Amino acid sequence: MSADQTLAFETNCHIFSGCGFPAPGLHSFKFEPLFTVGGFEFNKTMLLALLGTGIVIWFFWAAFGRAKVVPGKLQMVGEAGYDFVRRGLVYEALGKKEGEKYVPFMVSLFFFVWIMNLWSIIPVAQFPVTSIIAYPAGLALIVYIMWMYLTFKNHGFVGGWKNITGYDKELGGILPLIVTIEFFSNVIIRPFTHAVRLFANMFAGHLLLLMFTIGTWYLLNGIGIAYAGASFVMTILLTAFELFIQAVQAYVFVLLACNYVQGALAKGH
Repeated sequence: MSADQTLAFETNCHIFSGCGFPAPGLHSFKFEPLFTVGGFEFNKTMLLALLGTGIVIWFFWAAFGRAKVVPGKLQMVGEAGYDFVRRGLVYEALGKKEGEKYVPFMVSLFFFVWIMNLWSIIPVAQFPVTSIIAYPAGLALIVYIMWMYLTFKNHGFVGGWKNITGYDKELGGILPLIVTIEFFSNVIIRPFTHAVRLFANMFAGHLLLLMFTIGTWYLLNGIGIAYAGASFVMTILLTAFELFIQAVQAYVFVLLACNYVQGALAKGH
């Protein structure tokens, strides 16, 4: 960057003022450490993840810690959220009898992913934690380990691999091809796509919000003000759309987790 250019965070960077458009990019997803302890760097995304965890724990503790027969407002909201995941996701995929034991985990997973997404539109935070691949990958790894454990627990070692690879003698000559495809699909590709689907949506959504937010400010100069209004409207519309996508991605992430557990518990492949 030349000396006469203005950095993206400087407030005097506008069109016709001698600085280029401070376009968002990979640098928008990197943060300086807030502090370092023994070589371990603690940054903004880690802080948001911890705050999100605390919020989810506090919410359900406040809602159900002293549950009443006649629920208060917070308990009603908590029950609605809990029941939404239990009936709309877990019971639909696993059934009431098999699914009940997995409800607490799926509810926790849903609300954790949702709050990690929601940070994107919350003032001051303004960053979706799940747009950093390490977080979706970590969550997908937890689901993957649970799926593998349940598969081999319910089917045994040989039966587990048959379940994973879709082994069926009736397939005849194409059996080796099917087994190979299913192995790579389930063992390697499945956890990758589970993580990337969430990461990619949050990454792209944050970039779009940044583009139009920065664009609105950048155009506030001279004739550019007319275009700044259009950019501002797009920012509002994208924020509303992103709010919808954040909930959808939490829903899809948990829905896939439920489907994986269902496959592990199924008697046949």
